[in-house]
Amino acid sequence: MEKKAIVFDSGTLINLSMNGLLDILRELKKIFNGKFLITEDVKYETFGRPVKIKKFELGALRIKQLIDDKILEMLSSFNISHQEIEAEIRRFLDISNKTFYARNEYIRLIDRGEASCLAVSKILSERGIKNVISIDERTTRMLGEKPENLHRLLESKLHTKIEANRNNYKFFKDFKFIRSSELLYIAYKKRLINLKNGEVLDALLFAAKFKGCAISYEEIQEMKRM
Repeated sequence: MEKKAIVFDSGTLINLSMNGLLDILRELKKIFNGKFLITEDVKYETFGRPVKIKKFELGALRIKQLIDDKILEMLSSFNISHQEIEAEIRRFLDISNKTFYARNEYIRLIDRGEASCLAVSKILSERGIKNVISIDERTTRMLGEKPENLHRLLESKLHTKIEANRNNYKFFKDFKFIRSSELLYIAYKKRLINLKNGEVLDALLFAAKFKGCAISYEEIQEMKRM
């Protein structure tokens, strides 16, 4: 059994799909020596729901092909039961969505897809399996990496004072995250991108940004210097 995994949120897969870069996952899988995992919630968000919408049907079918080819694998490959994952999903939804409070109600931070990724990551870590969550959405990453910054960001966006239950921060502090931009950076550095002319890395990083990856202009410039 492989001892490491990447747990994919729907946003990363949709980003790569919209940029015509899903097949990069096939090449990355060859050099990763671990599993690429998705949850049932992420499968529904990237295939089950969009395959019924003509605008998104092709992308959904391409993601399903990655599942059929076992590039993306379901949780059964790590013997994670439905009951186990459901209990953790409910726990993460409850904790995350009762962390910040404003205007007489709690602020909803994450949905089932993100919660399922957190749940799987936690279960894998408890089993001694190294893993990262591939997620482009900023809120979940900030909740894990810089919850105080998320607190300030929410106050700025909502233009109101927000109360924080800081005791909840500890539930999110041990997660590791990677964005589609970092996956594309690795693919570029490993010469897995079949483009030769022009500023290829610049194009890849901005393509990821403009399709929803939360990466700043400053981060892009820093990655290009690395």
